[in-house]
Amino acid sequence: MSDTLPGEPGQGGGTDVLDRELEKLLNEELTEDGDHDRYAHYVKKDKIVESAVTGKPVRALCGKKWTPGRNPDKFPVCPDCLKVYERMRDE
Repeated sequence: MSDTLPGEPGQGGGTDVLDRELEKLLNEELTEDGDHDRYAHYVKKDKIVESAVTGKPVRALCGKKWTPGRNPDKFPVCPDCLKVYERMRDE
């Protein structure tokens, strides 16, 4: 599995759903680490590239904010990211 969302931004209505979900999550900062560090998270591909260039942290669909550095293929997919992604696909 990868840290990126399949497909390109702007296809279908998925970006509107993503924007709404991220807006909700931005208002609820994650204050605990723990299980979020044990998963591979979904993040927009362009944000991963930007982070690699600038060193700025990214925000996953589940709300986790971090600077990517590990190989996501070595971890299971975050169940919260997967739920958000599946809701986006269904709309």
